[in-house]
Amino acid sequence: MSELAVYALRSESSRGRRYAEPAPGNRSEFQRDRDRIVHASAFRRLEYKTQVFINHEGDLFRTRLTHSLEVAQIARVLARSLRLNEDLTEAIALAHDLGHTPFGHAGQDELNACLREFSPLAGGFEHNLQSLRVVDELEERYASFNGLNLCFETREGILKHCSLTHAKLLGDVGQRFIDRTQPSLEAQLANLADEIAYNNHDIDDGLRSGLLTVDQMQTVPIFARHYAQVLQAWPELAPRRAIAETIRRMINTLITDVTATTSARLAQVAPADAEVARQSGPLVAFSDALRQEADTLKKFLFENLYRHYQVMRMTNKARRIVRELFTAFLQEPRLLPPDYRHGDPVNQARAISDYIAGMTDRFAIREHHRLFQMGDQL
Repeated sequence: MSELAVYALRSESSRGRRYAEPAPGNRSEFQRDRDRIVHASAFRRLEYKTQVFINHEGDLFRTRLTHSLEVAQIARVLARSLRLNEDLTEAIALAHDLGHTPFGHAGQDELNACLREFSPLAGGFEHNLQSLRVVDELEERYASFNGLNLCFETREGILKHCSLTHAKLLGDVGQRFIDRTQPSLEAQLANLADEIAYNNHDIDDGLRSGLLTVDQMQTVPIFARHYAQVLQAWPELAPRRAIAETIRRMINTLITDVTATTSARLAQVAPADAEVARQSGPLVAFSDALRQEADTLKKFLFENLYRHYQVMRMTNKARRIVRELFTAFLQEPRLLPPDYRHGDPVNQARAISDYIAGMTDRFAIREHHRLFQMGDQL
């Protein structure tokens, strides 16, 4: 790791863990966080959770796990270029989706609707808040505490979005949403790496699936420009390799732009330390021109991939599975494993959401089959 900039977070300056522990002997505090995340059960379950395509639709489509690894790779490149703390950035990137439901955003949206319809006191479902809940409470690996007992800086970075209602219940980790200040530069960077990763790998998966075509993609300026460069350099290149080369170049352009734009902002603000940096507004960003192109790409993907009729059919099935599971467990809690049964109705609803959110796509499908299908599952 290169020498850290003055505005980078240092593990020795961490605000600490919820439960005091002896310092690690052969790694930094943020490295310990990263290692705990990688060994968590919730991290392994990401292998079978949807990004856009349900796991069984193809072996080569991204899952939440491969997405998280791609985010971490991009985030580390950016952190090193900007002399930010790579270990903290990587830990945040690897943990940011730990609380995601099965079936991607469809599962999240339906679980949120179920909780809100049940009771305003249940608070709805936010996957960033659930990721924090996973690392703070739900993982059961250590004798002395629930969760992973991560550093404050990692926990704060995981919480990318949070309603004011929830923020007020979270203590220090939710304070920035009340004060309307920014998270660390490392957290800002992991957030932008997430966007770079999902926009570009969704192009790849969309083209691989046949739901998008190259002709369609050439209406998107950032893709069209890089695709033309590839064909000019290699006119006879096979289509699959031309797409891969185009996406690789797009990612490089976005990383280079973020590095240059953020470096210029940091030079202008000249923060004396990490705390001054976070009080100086959002500093990690695309240039205005690339921000516009990235937004155009996101709009295109929303309209042509995420709202494609075949994806919408999957989305509709997924939402039905989540709703029917939630309703069945709410009506008869004895269908749940004992650890998820509670006497209080609000706590019972939250426990059901924990149980469903922790499911992989295929487990949710099997659980739904066991509860609602007659036959060999009896």
